[in-house]
Amino acid sequence: MTSDYYPYSQYTRVWIPDPDDVWKAAEITRDYKEGEAVLHLKLEDETPLEYPVGPKSNPLPFLRNPDILVGENDLTALSYLHEPAVLHNLRVRFLESNHIYTYCGIVLVAINPYEQLQIYGEEVINAYSGQNMGDMDPHIFAVAEEAYKQMARDERNQSIIVSGESGAGKTVSAKYAMRFFATVGGSANDTNVEEKVLASSPIMEAIGNAKTTRNDNSSRFGKYIQIGFSRRYHIIGANMRTYLLEKSRVVFQAEDERNYHIFYQLCASASLPEFRELGLTSAEDFTFTSLGENIFIEGVNDADDFIKTREAFTLLGIKESSQSSIFKVIASILHLGNVEICSERDGESCHISRDDVHLQHFCRLLGVELQQMEHWLCHRKLATTSETYVKNMSSKQASNARDALAKHIYARMFDWIVEHINMSLQTSSKQHSFIGVLDIYGFETFEVNSFEQFCINYANEKLQQQFNSHVFKLEQEEYMKEQIPWTLIDFYDNQPCIDLIEAKLGILDLLDEECKVPKGTDQNWAQKLYKQHSSSAHFQKPRMSNVSFIIIHFADKVEYQCEGFLEKNRDTVYEEQINILKASQFQLVADLFHDKDGVSSSKSSRVNVRAAKPTPKTPNREHRKTVGHQFRSSLHLLMETLNATTPHYVRCIKPNDVKEAFSFDSSRAVQQLRACGVLETIRISAAGYPSRWTYPDFFSRYRVLLKKSDMMSADKKLVCRNLLETLIKEPDMYQFGKTKIFFRAGQVAYLEKIRADKFRSACIKIQKTVRGWLQRVRYRKIRKSAITLQRYGRGYLARRYAEFLRLSRAALICQKQYRMVRDRRAFLRVRQAVVTIQAYTRGMFTRRIYWEFLMHHKAMIIQKSVRGWLQRKKFRRARAAAIIIQCAYRRRLAKRQLQQLKIEARSAQHLKKLNTGMENKIVQLQRKMDDQSKELKSQNEQLQQVNITLGSEVNKLQKQLEQARSQQAGGGQLTSLQEELDRLREELQEALAHNKKLEEEHGTEKQSLQQRVEELQRENSLLKTEKEEMNQIIAQLSKSSEDGSSVSQKEATLQKELDQERQRYQNLLKEFSRLEQRYDNLKEEVSLNKFHPGHRRNPSNVSSLESDSNYPSISTSEVGDTEDSIQLVEEMGVEKAAMDISLFMKLQKRVRELETERKRLQTSVDKMEELAKRKGSESRSPTSETETADLAYDSLKRQELETENKKLKNDLNELRKTISERASQNNSSNELQDGYNLLLSQLKAATEELDARKEEVLILRTQIVSTAEQQGKNNHIESENVPELNSKEPIDKEEAAKDYHGLTESKKLLEAQLQTQSRQHKDELEALHTQIELLRDDIEKKQEILNYMSSLSPEAKVEYSVQQEITRLTNDNLDLKELVEKLEKNERKLKKQLRIYMKKVQELEASMAAAQSSRSKPELIRQVTVQRKEKDFEGMLEYNKEDEALLLKTLITDMRPSLVSATVPCLPAYILFMCIRHADYINDDQKVEALLTSTINSIKKVLKVSVRHTSTCLTINTRPLIKDACSCRLQKNNDDFEMTSFWLANTSRLLHCLKQYSGDEAFMTQNTSKQNEHCLKNFDLAEYRQVLSDLSIQIYQQLIKVAEGIIQPMIVSAMLESESIPSLAGVKPMGYRNRSSSMDTDAGGPSSYTLEALIRQLGQFHGIMRDHGLDPEIAGQVVRQLFHCINATTLNNLLLRKDVCSWSTGMQLRYNTSQMEEWLRANNLYQSNAAATLEPIIQAAQLLQVKKKTTQDAEAICSLCTSLTTQQIVKILNLYTPLNEFEERVTVSFIRTIQNSLQDRNDPPQLLLDTKQTFPVLFPYTPSALSLETLHIPASLDLNFLIRV
Repeated sequence: MTSDYYPYSQYTRVWIPDPDDVWKAAEITRDYKEGEAVLHLKLEDETPLEYPVGPKSNPLPFLRNPDILVGENDLTALSYLHEPAVLHNLRVRFLESNHIYTYCGIVLVAINPYEQLQIYGEEVINAYSGQNMGDMDPHIFAVAEEAYKQMARDERNQSIIVSGESGAGKTVSAKYAMRFFATVGGSANDTNVEEKVLASSPIMEAIGNAKTTRNDNSSRFGKYIQIGFSRRYHIIGANMRTYLLEKSRVVFQAEDERNYHIFYQLCASASLPEFRELGLTSAEDFTFTSLGENIFIEGVNDADDFIKTREAFTLLGIKESSQSSIFKVIASILHLGNVEICSERDGESCHISRDDVHLQHFCRLLGVELQQMEHWLCHRKLATTSETYVKNMSSKQASNARDALAKHIYARMFDWIVEHINMSLQTSSKQHSFIGVLDIYGFETFEVNSFEQFCINYANEKLQQQFNSHVFKLEQEEYMKEQIPWTLIDFYDNQPCIDLIEAKLGILDLLDEECKVPKGTDQNWAQKLYKQHSSSAHFQKPRMSNVSFIIIHFADKVEYQCEGFLEKNRDTVYEEQINILKASQFQLVADLFHDKDGVSSSKSSRVNVRAAKPTPKTPNREHRKTVGHQFRSSLHLLMETLNATTPHYVRCIKPNDVKEAFSFDSSRAVQQLRACGVLETIRISAAGYPSRWTYPDFFSRYRVLLKKSDMMSADKKLVCRNLLETLIKEPDMYQFGKTKIFFRAGQVAYLEKIRADKFRSACIKIQKTVRGWLQRVRYRKIRKSAITLQRYGRGYLARRYAEFLRLSRAALICQKQYRMVRDRRAFLRVRQAVVTIQAYTRGMFTRRIYWEFLMHHKAMIIQKSVRGWLQRKKFRRARAAAIIIQCAYRRRLAKRQLQQLKIEARSAQHLKKLNTGMENKIVQLQRKMDDQSKELKSQNEQLQQVNITLGSEVNKLQKQLEQARSQQAGGGQLTSLQEELDRLREELQEALAHNKKLEEEHGTEKQSLQQRVEELQRENSLLKTEKEEMNQIIAQLSKSSEDGSSVSQKEATLQKELDQERQRYQNLLKEFSRLEQRYDNLKEEVSLNKFHPGHRRNPSNVSSLESDSNYPSISTSEVGDTEDSIQLVEEMGVEKAAMDISLFMKLQKRVRELETERKRLQTSVDKMEELAKRKGSESRSPTSETETADLAYDSLKRQELETENKKLKNDLNELRKTISERASQNNSSNELQDGYNLLLSQLKAATEELDARKEEVLILRTQIVSTAEQQGKNNHIESENVPELNSKEPIDKEEAAKDYHGLTESKKLLEAQLQTQSRQHKDELEALHTQIELLRDDIEKKQEILNYMSSLSPEAKVEYSVQQEITRLTNDNLDLKELVEKLEKNERKLKKQLRIYMKKVQELEASMAAAQSSRSKPELIRQVTVQRKEKDFEGMLEYNKEDEALLLKTLITDMRPSLVSATVPCLPAYILFMCIRHADYINDDQKVEALLTSTINSIKKVLKVSVRHTSTCLTINTRPLIKDACSCRLQKNNDDFEMTSFWLANTSRLLHCLKQYSGDEAFMTQNTSKQNEHCLKNFDLAEYRQVLSDLSIQIYQQLIKVAEGIIQPMIVSAMLESESIPSLAGVKPMGYRNRSSSMDTDAGGPSSYTLEALIRQLGQFHGIMRDHGLDPEIAGQVVRQLFHCINATTLNNLLLRKDVCSWSTGMQLRYNTSQMEEWLRANNLYQSNAAATLEPIIQAAQLLQVKKKTTQDAEAICSLCTSLTTQQIVKILNLYTPLNEFEERVTVSFIRTIQNSLQDRNDPPQLLLDTKQTFPVLFPYTPSALSLETLHIPASLDLNFLIRV
């Protein structure tokens, strides 16, 4: 150290002793010189003090640490290590920052806050899991994580030793440590061992905890719980040992204390039906529970606690019968305490009344004989060598024996319960390692100390010895590891004190020896102690007592009272009473007191060490062991266990004795710090080198003290060495290790002082220069301004003085005249006024008297009227108010209903309902038109049949006429024939009239349909006007910010409700997947254990059992064959078939289908019979076979032409759509637009011409047909030889036929026109629906943009609009590029396919040429046409049923994303869908169902393997257990992400294909005509779509889990620790952080990630999802979820780490978040709301940077931090740590101001964010533009068995 530095100089702060506060702060006011007797000080209240100093009596006071070190997490980081520094640091952390945990080297100091804190949730456990002990703020979870990590890394058992006095919080700390192990190391199977371990706590608290004066839930026993772990470090079991149960509490409690909780819980539940037989009442009625005079605990409900205790018993597997027996034993103890023992007159004997109810209850509950128990409670048996006799006992002796029996029963029951808890927690599998949690009593000293305090302090002496040796060992290891020279550190060894207690002829030996003496007494034992140990340094005899002794323990002197030592050590219970209990009729009671075989061998694993009963039987040596001997043996066993493990220490401190929240009593705290060994740890650390710095940290902190030339060296160690040699002259004050620099106590404070002086001098120099320059500039400005002001001021003053002289003279003259006139007028006015006043005054007094009487009279009348009027007015007002309130309330309800109706009217759902109604009407009209056309067709057929009948009748008549002529019959027959002919003509006329009538009806119907079409058009126009009105309303809403905000709030509320509903559904889905995984595990276990040969299943049964859902796959019209189903029923049996729901549904649906088919066939048969009857009466002209063949050939050619025409139509529509899309995408090119318009006009003209030609062809065809029929009829008539009738009749017949055929053709034309119009109207309606949907989407998007822009500032609006335009242009360019790439790719594929098809055509032509000679010409022509039709593929793939397994293996099981990386994205999904289409095409329901079910199960199986691997990797990733192959593991995790992303994309694409080709109009709006032709024809797969949707959600959740597992280790290092802005982060003095036991030395420390690495990983995720063709919306949701994980993890670490809560960290954090936002913008992901998830961490960074002093700063913070809760804001302010002395801490008053300002907030109670929160995922429908028939399957997939159809 430099020679000019002396610590006790002026302004140095010190600590001086104080009787009240233990230590008080002061400041030196005058430099102290060595040898002076007085040190001049000044207290904090400015009181001067002369502190005497002496070399022996009163040394120099302790020095205070710099303010920058106050409040440190680790006490060893303090530069000055002594008692006042430790006490002050704990006090500041506890009271100002509300931090209850503090490190002191390897010890965690825990102060009981007496208040529930929200720092023990599962999110806190997750935050501490996998972290090094010094990286986070002190916490019990950090100690537990350290133990867990060292167990896994070092393969060594661990122990956590929790100690402290009663009320310090030992039990709670141990409970939280076990909760941490249960959460982090949960059981791998379904045994739920961790739940059982936690369930043991309520039971042990009930039977082992009680209320004391110091603690409401004090543990009255010590316990050591061993939690066993497997090789994969999952909890597999546990074991518990207990020590020194306070049995005396069963029979005695001090004032304001209680017995064990279980007694009061049982009494509180005595009214339950199952406990009525216990005979219990209130706890006040029993002696053993009422001695403390207060049976209640504030805030505790004993009945509720008893329910929890019973639930814990049940969870641990203790049967109801055993529980009932336990409660009977407990109740019997209470009844035993109430047994009244009456003394006899002689005083040496006693008796119990036979009518004692409590004794009867006691015997009944325990199942023992009443008379025997009554006898042996008052008598005892004495055995000598020769005889045995019974002796009476006095009432006092009997009472003591009764109490001893009660204590013994309770102790035995306690042991039995603990033993069965251990049996429930034990496991059959081998235990690899364990972690022990020791919850044991701390050092105790009371006014009266007895045998219990002696044993407790004895145990603490042993634990303190082990603690001291472990601390010394760690120090030694640290020095040896750093290879620095060290000397032996002297530390306190309490072995002499331990020898005094447990050595030969020690206190315990003398006590056991005195217990063996027949008439040994406590006084005799005390005399033996005085005689034996009077020379020991740790033993003293009190001056004023002969029945007590003093032991000097490591913590304090304790005086023990000898009274009761022997009795408690013997723990005497009479054997006769025990024998009665052994003979109990209840097995559990008898088992409690029966000796077990091998008890000595099981002693090491027993839970509690029990006292023995001295009996004359020599073989039972276990009963002879005294309590002290048993305790010493169990303590030695405990120390052996602890020495074989790595210990971790938790010292619990009780801050005050009044149980007040956050109140700190310094004297009590110091007393406990001395007792628990914390100060000893400080002393050992201070004796060596307590301050330790790594070389980079030291260089970063103190490089300001270096010269520029020294900083140029690259060797940081050499630079640090040179600097220290310059600054500290004494080489013993520091040592250089391998990685650290070690300093003696006080050296860091000295370096901080030099650094602060350096900064101060630099600041002074800068301030001096800047202030001088500012003052000179200011002086020049002031001088120049003063000269100018003087010049103008003097002139102005001179002019004003001259004016003042002129005005003064004029004023004097005016004043003289004015004063004269004024005084005269005043005199006259006063005189007149006096006279007038006198006159009026006299009259006034007279009138006043009169008016007073008059007014009194009138007042009485007015009061009477007014009071009545007021009452009437009050009534009317009340009635009017009631009416107004009713009106207002009804108006409010009406307005609300009106507003709801308006909202519904404006909503898209309303429009959808209107459209639905319109569509239904159109469908009804179309159906009506079809029915009428069918009816007209049937009538035409009837008319034609009538005409044919008439023609046949005419022919018959003509033949009859010819016969008549040939027979030369008379004229009468000719007349009759002529009449018959006239009659037939009239019937023909009537038929023609009827036909005309039908045509008129058809015309009217057509007109009505046209009117209806016009009405629909008008409704459509009304919808358009409504849409325009909605646009106007939206524009108005954009102008009105208030209305817009309300709408946005409603939309936000609805969106939030929708998200919550989705979240609930997806959580249920997640739970379903978890249960499904559990079911699969159980099924695998069953398959391993049992195999059922010979079991047969058909495919439908397999699907119903193996599918992941019970959804039926097809509709009722798509059921399989009935015979197969019936055969299946016969094979399975009726009962099994009834259990198969899917088979039952198939049969039921098939029955309904057969019934419908039967009815249809019956109708067809009836029609055929009628047609046969009609045809039987007609004569048909036979046709030749040649004409039949020609007609068939012509019909075939016509069908081919129609098919070709239809294909050309489709190609034309596709060409038109492609051209329109290209034109819309390239709308900026006028030349292309003109070309498109020209081509479109030509196309329309050609279409119109084609339609015209079609009509002409139709007319010509009808004319040809009519001409042919007419010619045939003319030839038929000419062949007849009837000249008389041939002149008139044929002409009429021909005319009628012509008219009929003309009407028929006109009818066909009208029908064609009507169908064309209806088709056009349908197309227009679909186009309008599509337009409405597009406009609706556009309105929603505009509304979102409008709401977002309304919340922005004008500058932000401009920036946002520019950004939107850039985004739109970028998207257009990307779409164009993608379109070009797709077209080029399709072109290459088509060329390749064309070459393949050409080869096939050539092969087919060659084969056809070879077979041409054997075929006829018509067959050859037909074959060619069929071959040409096969070239047109329909986008289907055919496969055999046997190849299904190979198909799934190739496409799913063995598929790797790299195999299809160069093909179309989501190729497996397209292939599978094409196979499904073919199965649908051939109407094979079993094939569809089997393929879909197998596909879903195969995908799940592939991802299940990935899940298992990912969970294993994530488990390894969370804590550094295995350090090699880290990069390989990261690569494997990336592969898992790629595989999961690949199948998420394919599953969603398969789902979209099922929607797109389902035939549902809602999904067909964006399809091409070719795609609409490819829709599924037979099956409705809507339910399978739901299954695939659920599977997509599960894969999405797995993808999120994998991605979070990859980025989780990067987040904290990248966001908080890496220096994104170089040289900005500061370094503070560190304590025991990053010590060797916490760090992984094999891998060189923890992995460090930068922000660039994190952003690179996110970019890799996004690139993988983009390459796999995942929908951009889903990718955006993945990124949003990952950003939430980054935000939550970063904020949680910020809230749990004091070292990062600084201004520089806030700057770094703000920069990092801005880089993340920039990455979102660069990848077009800003609209995914991912940036909004970073808002909490952005506000936390701003909170670290803003000013924190004034009230205005507090208001600004409250308005700024809207995304942070009040707890989080206060926590950050408490953690804020200055890195330099020039920064200021946040004051407590400022934090209180923040709390008061934010108290109205309704924030959630938890402190940390939930890192496992998942946002609800939404899969939007995105159809594919890919044509299935053009899909190319690469040959590398080896799918040759698939056939393109």
